[in-house]
Amino acid sequence: MQITPLRGPGTTILVVDDDALITLNTVDVLKDLGHTAIEAFSAVEALALMEKHPDIGVLITDYAMPGMNGLELAEAARRLKPDLPVLLTSGYSELPEEQPCAYPRLDKPYREDELAVRLGELLSPKSDA
Repeated sequence: MQITPLRGPGTTILVVDDDALITLNTVDVLKDLGHTAIEAFSAVEALALMEKHPDIGVLITDYAMPGMNGLELAEAARRLKPDLPVLLTSGYSELPEEQPCAYPRLDKPYREDELAVRLGELLSPKSDA
């Protein structure tokens, strides 16, 4: 049986950042916004959690992490769930040119309202217009 992830209020969101303070703060904000949030502190941990939690509906990941960066994690996550919405966060003003980014971005430090807006964009139904 395949579980279709919920998209909207109450979405299960996986937050990945090697900085524990950022991760836990983002998890708290997401819970305040009415979502279920799961934290991971590495890409390897995130991929393991994705296999254990088929209800994950969004991935929010930092770009700069040791071992596997956020773009690599996003691609690996999309191999598991091709339609998974991904939000890439970064403290850098630009990503390296050799790695073009097709994912929406949110620059750090970000405010709760900025995260809420970007998340709303990810969760809104796509229009075919």
